[in-house]
Amino acid sequence: MSSSLSVQFLSPPLSSALPCCKQTRLAAATTPLAPVSTDVEAARLEPRVEERDGYWVLKEKFRGGINVQEKVKIQKEPMKIFMENGIEELAKTSFEELEKSKDSKDDIDVRLKWLGLFHRRKNHYGRFMMRLKLPNGVTTSVQTKYLASVIRKYGQDGCADVTTRQNWQIRGVVLPDVPEILKGLAEVGLTSLQSGMDNVRNPVGNPLAGIDPEEIVDTRPYTNFLSQYITANSLGNPTVTNLPRKWNVCVVGSHDLFEHPHINDLAYMPATKNGRFGFNLLVGGFFSPKRCAEAVPLDAWVSADDVIPLCKAVLEAYRDLGTRGNRQKTRMMWLIDELGIEGFRAEVAKRMPFQELERASSEDLVQKQWERRDYVGVHPQKQEGLSYVGLHIPVGRLQADDMDELAHVADKYGTGELRLTVEQNIIIPNVENSKLEALLKEPLLKNRFSPEPSILMRGLVACTGNQFCGQAIIETKARALKVTEEVERHVAVTRPVRMHWTGCPNTCAQVQVADIGFMGCMARDENGKPCEGADVYLGGRIGSDSHLGDVYKKSVPCKDLVPLVVDILVKHFGAVPREREEGED
Repeated sequence: MSSSLSVQFLSPPLSSALPCCKQTRLAAATTPLAPVSTDVEAARLEPRVEERDGYWVLKEKFRGGINVQEKVKIQKEPMKIFMENGIEELAKTSFEELEKSKDSKDDIDVRLKWLGLFHRRKNHYGRFMMRLKLPNGVTTSVQTKYLASVIRKYGQDGCADVTTRQNWQIRGVVLPDVPEILKGLAEVGLTSLQSGMDNVRNPVGNPLAGIDPEEIVDTRPYTNFLSQYITANSLGNPTVTNLPRKWNVCVVGSHDLFEHPHINDLAYMPATKNGRFGFNLLVGGFFSPKRCAEAVPLDAWVSADDVIPLCKAVLEAYRDLGTRGNRQKTRMMWLIDELGIEGFRAEVAKRMPFQELERASSEDLVQKQWERRDYVGVHPQKQEGLSYVGLHIPVGRLQADDMDELAHVADKYGTGELRLTVEQNIIIPNVENSKLEALLKEPLLKNRFSPEPSILMRGLVACTGNQFCGQAIIETKARALKVTEEVERHVAVTRPVRMHWTGCPNTCAQVQVADIGFMGCMARDENGKPCEGADVYLGGRIGSDSHLGDVYKKSVPCKDLVPLVVDILVKHFGAVPREREEGED
């Protein structure tokens, strides 16, 4: 893609945007900047990668001390499996044959992640999880039915999960089926390309985009264009597929910050400047086992037309200059720390079309004093006579029949559209108010996916856990539901409490932003024997006063979590113990 790339967007009417302009700037936008480094040598700013035959490769002079994953990429370009149709040959080869050489094993376990395919070697050998690209979490009934048809054929091995990036992951996939699945995805307008490993993850936006009476800007055009740029319209974009590590992006369109900008590598924060609409920028937010960091201001503003060029410039700066040694120190924030925020900003500006980058605007459109709304339940849209209905999907897990029924309900009562959220729930938009009563009586809403879940259930998030994920230390989804049900029998809660469960320190379920978080670990029971446990986190916040939670208690055996959570809810969240019924154990 040329450096002069620019996309024309229609800016929102300033008449609706300007009343917000005088609001105090978003808290995160005034977070102290990363220190400015003045000692970066010119040699350090030499790009570490170069283009060869259409792909970006690490230069020989920078290959000392690189990690194992970088060596796998050097040995064979992962994107060739897709772009040069290597997947056809892999799909025809037996697993037994593929296991005979390190190269083909690396194809299975590493390179296929560039196609969104994750081999579950440890807990689901021979089966793959497939992660899609679903910008802004918007999908259709046709797409949902197709995904249901894929997982149905795998019986008990097949299921689907809503992820914490507004995305689908489907499970049970076997390698011989992949070429046909990829063709089917393309026919319904979906792709799984570049959704794993050292790639840009699903662009997140406001789940209420275009229908929210209070929205700042409709994020869907921006997230769609970002996804189209990143994957070159699902054909593959090798210019951004050899990053040092994974990379997350979001576009904020709500005062509620449903998009969680503070934990993204790049977040677009709506702001006007001299009568023009655009975005201030936050950079560097991430989670990892060894470090978690909130995004910091880049002190930069771009117009709506420069959303893609800016994304391209940031990605190329990270691709060119990011280190590739210890995987725990290769996320973009480590590069920002090394160069200093001004040094990093200069490298981004250097890669902009005219080598210029405007300073941040003081006219933030996100209101700081804003009570975060709940989208679960029935809510009026900005379109007269229409409502959206937010459904609670328990820990984000669905079966094929669930997906078919959701698609049917979306067709019958809405426009066939469904929206996934970062809290692993689903919204049905565009429901005529005259149809609401009938929709709420549907068995699917009565028995499976309630628009009126309990307070604790509606804030529950859980990663895959060790049922399928080889990195997870504990089982999460079923345990999260069981513990929450038991806690609800002990206390009554009157205000929202978000509880997140993650199976390991990779924190896919983002426990640090939860009110109460559970990170899987090994613990010891009262007899000193090893057992599944959790480090318990407390105090995470989302929204304009975002804050990462801290460890409250380490290595708690899972069987001891219920009384601990009850105690936390009473002491910190105003919960009231329930009176036991007479005769109840």
